[in-house]
Amino acid sequence: MAAAGVELDTPLAVLLGGRAAGPYRTAFGHETVADLLAHYPRRYAQRGELTAISELPVGDDVTIVAEVLQVRSRAMKQRHGSIVEARISDGKGILTLTFFNQKWRADQLRPGLRGMFAGKVTDYHGTLQLTHPEYELFDQDDERATASPEVAARFAQQPIPIYPATASLTSMKIRKLIGEVLDQVTDAPDPVPASVAGERRLLSFRRALELIHRPEVDADWRRARDTLRFQEAFVLQAALLLQRQRARAMPTTPRLADDDGYLTAFDAALPFTLTDDQVAVGAEITRDLASIEPMNRLVQGEVGSGKTVVALRGMLAVADSGGQSALLAPTEVLAAQHLRSIVRALGPDLSAELMPTLLTGQLTAAERKKALLRIVTGQARIVVGTHALIGDAVEFFDLGLVVVDEQHRFGVDQREALRRKGATPPHVLVLTATPIPRTVAMTVFGDLDISTIAQLPAGRQGIESFVVPLADHPRWERRVWERAAEEIAAGHQVFVVCPAISADTTEEADAGGPDPAETHDARPPASVEAISAAARVDPALAGARIGVLHGRMNSDEKDAVMGAFAAGELDLLVATTVIEVGVDVPNATAMIVFDADRFGVSQLHQLRGRVGRGSAAGLCLFVTNAEAGSLARERVDAVAATLDGFELAQVDLDLRREGDVLGATQSGGRSSLRLVRVARDGELIGQARSVAAQVLEDDPTLDGAPALAAAIERRLTGTTADYISRA
Repeated sequence: MAAAGVELDTPLAVLLGGRAAGPYRTAFGHETVADLLAHYPRRYAQRGELTAISELPVGDDVTIVAEVLQVRSRAMKQRHGSIVEARISDGKGILTLTFFNQKWRADQLRPGLRGMFAGKVTDYHGTLQLTHPEYELFDQDDERATASPEVAARFAQQPIPIYPATASLTSMKIRKLIGEVLDQVTDAPDPVPASVAGERRLLSFRRALELIHRPEVDADWRRARDTLRFQEAFVLQAALLLQRQRARAMPTTPRLADDDGYLTAFDAALPFTLTDDQVAVGAEITRDLASIEPMNRLVQGEVGSGKTVVALRGMLAVADSGGQSALLAPTEVLAAQHLRSIVRALGPDLSAELMPTLLTGQLTAAERKKALLRIVTGQARIVVGTHALIGDAVEFFDLGLVVVDEQHRFGVDQREALRRKGATPPHVLVLTATPIPRTVAMTVFGDLDISTIAQLPAGRQGIESFVVPLADHPRWERRVWERAAEEIAAGHQVFVVCPAISADTTEEADAGGPDPAETHDARPPASVEAISAAARVDPALAGARIGVLHGRMNSDEKDAVMGAFAAGELDLLVATTVIEVGVDVPNATAMIVFDADRFGVSQLHQLRGRVGRGSAAGLCLFVTNAEAGSLARERVDAVAATLDGFELAQVDLDLRREGDVLGATQSGGRSSLRLVRVARDGELIGQARSVAAQVLEDDPTLDGAPALAAAIERRLTGTTADYISRA
């Protein structure tokens, strides 16, 4: 390891060597010294009072100073593995240290070595022992080898940082490396301006790093954490605002609708009246499109609130200006659904002129060639597709608007590749049917203008939701199928959703659900294969036309099944969450979700929104084996209790507590939030945003704040940019 001159941006591979740095990159994404030092302890353990071995109380956390007398390693008798046992003494008593499957401890704990040992005292067959204790051995020339009472007492009181770790990178190993690196860091410039730091009584960045990793007392790490939490929120907000500022600085082509153009004709033919929210958001989009500054707007709306109509009106305004619009959808099923909805909404005359075109990876060579020709010549004014839209062979004649549906399913590289296909930066409209709490909006979408459509169109029927707790009432599963049969007998259709395709495979699209371990359910998940087989032999569904839909099917198969269901040729569709968003079958009145506890709050709300879209009321049954009172069951109960997506968004945030709200399921990459929690730190995030806005207003280029500029650059590189860059 290098002796001196280590900076925050020093690559770990340079500092440690590529072989030693590799595990940190693989396990935690650590590339630089800054990454490593931002690997903060997840908690702090207490060693306990300094105690003589002869006075050890069973069950207490204690610290003792002792000498290693004997060490032995042996195989376990009842199961595979090994045990290392070390006998230690303070001269008055003897204690055993026990380690399971850690043979290397025998090489460390050599007889004659002295050290401090901390852990919980247990009694094993009359022998006092510490299992997997924390310890620190003294070198022969270490002044602490004398084990003076003062040194030992200080060691006993010192909090022990416990780090997120792996089997090979233990907390102790990480702590040792961080300590070595901290000793070599020459400087850690403060990204927070001195005036702000003084006003908020923050520590210096260097001091905060020291105290969070090597606290002497609990007050040290608490104060350090407060400093680093604000700094984290401040740098994130500054990065988002700077992205927004940069995006607006790149001029684009204004897109204005003609008084007698496509948009006017569309509005005149609309068979319904737009809601007040749709009108208001439409006006915001129209204003943005007419500007020389590129639009970067997020439209969040309730399930079925009419976001697609608002987006289509924006596309028509762009078409009036001679430009094209591209709608990027996360799945082929949804892309095909969007195309059908757009063609139906436009009617035959406008569709013939605008030539809405589908481009997905499953098209035949001839279909793809035809689609690419329409796109490059400008014949296709509206293009709908999946990630196939960003392929090198795809060229637009004049791309004026990019619409991203359910953007959390795309990485920044995919979105940016599509944006670069415009001669000038295209306007960007992001749609999400997942309502977003204010703190999440500030933290994830802080560089976007946000519009909200909360009203539902007139005539939408209500949806009744019920939890079917099979753990309490296993016979109710029979009633589930009977209820489905009743809907079919009334001339309606039924969705059935499962978390898996087969017993050993989950659907890849099921992002957003809880950690499987959280359900505490050892049963295999309900699968499309098993549930569809059960439905086909159930007496209540005799004669019902049943289909299946999942991610293993090819594009033609998916389209055929969805087309048959939409046309009323199927009565019951058993599917994975490929039908979660955008699928619109007004005659579908019942949604049955098996193993509902294996889905997230927003997923359940989205699935429920697939029914009740026509003239008949909807029914949603959440079938679960989760025990009453469990977090998994609490999540399902919360969704069943309300149809308000905005209320559920906050419930979701609260239920996740300290979970990684900005993790891969929502960002496409690692979350770089270490200490800030959107569920808890809303006020702090708001304060940090205000401070960051003022700093950028006073110094837009950050020439006078090089430390902040460097911190932002650090934040905008690597996987972090995957969720910060929404432009």
